[in-house]
Amino acid sequence: MTDKKALLGLSPGQLKEIVSRAGLPAFTASQIASWLYAKKVRSIDGMTNLSKAARASLAENYEVGLKPWSDCFTSSDGTKKYLFPVGGGEIVEAVMIPDGDRATLCVSSQAGCRMGCKFCMTGRGGWHGNLPAADILSQFFAIDEAERLTNAVFMGMGEPLDNYETLASVLDVLTADWGLGWSPKRITVSTIGVLPVLKRFLDEQKCHLAISLHNPFPEERLELMPVQKAWDIREVVSLLKQYDFSGQRRVSFEYTMFAGWNDDKRHADALARLLRGLECRVNLIRFHRIPDFPYYTSPDVVMEHFKDRLTAAGVTTTIRASRGEDIFAACGLLAGEHKSRL
Repeated sequence: MTDKKALLGLSPGQLKEIVSRAGLPAFTASQIASWLYAKKVRSIDGMTNLSKAARASLAENYEVGLKPWSDCFTSSDGTKKYLFPVGGGEIVEAVMIPDGDRATLCVSSQAGCRMGCKFCMTGRGGWHGNLPAADILSQFFAIDEAERLTNAVFMGMGEPLDNYETLASVLDVLTADWGLGWSPKRITVSTIGVLPVLKRFLDEQKCHLAISLHNPFPEERLELMPVQKAWDIREVVSLLKQYDFSGQRRVSFEYTMFAGWNDDKRHADALARLLRGLECRVNLIRFHRIPDFPYYTSPDVVMEHFKDRLTAAGVTTTIRASRGEDIFAACGLLAGEHKSRL
């Protein structure tokens, strides 16, 4: 254990404050930023264009903060799930999903989650804290495929907008010229619709947005998603309709299909009515079974009929391909299994 502060995740402005306090030249900040984000150095001692005295001074109170993964599981379809130990003895997951020339990383933003969705293993395990920027960025930098990642989705463990300040700093690192220089179009942030923060996200960020919807009827959505009581999905959609999604930024809706619960014509028609007038896409998702939960995924034929009905109503709809089911694909399931054995 160390009480040193992590440099990973800091902006050049924040690094300037650090080198100033350490009595180092101002240009040292840009050198450190280059080592952190362009060269992905793993230790301060590896910053070889800093003097030995500068490195020693910096290392008194700081470390890079890059954490290695502790375990990795590879699916028959090439999907890889990495486990990362974080503070408090917790474990979070990052999933690398290959698809032709694309390599997408599914990123965790919290240890656990306090949103309490009953079909989510992460939420059922409770909330154990926000991840700091260094722990989130370690998921990008430490995996074997770090150099060939093309996209990222903040759809792993946790609710990203419940850790917004840190999320914003991570997005800055990913998209800024001094960081990785990614286009915001390569990044999607998923949320259940945290209204107090969602407007700020929409105003400040240019990344794509995905909303976890799962049922268009508020009273039914509340059965499995307690957050419906605090942030009504109708209010979420109403806010989204105030923004323009016809350009480069997209909004999509995640809709997990549960047999006999949210997959009939009534639900499809209500979903189409709810989204009418909003430029968006609906992603239908097969449910990966989890322990002690009564619902199963809808049959393929039901999903196809649901998709066709939405499409006929003018809603662009796709069925997302299932990936990594043989390596505990349900978010939080593998981390929970691993932790229980420690």
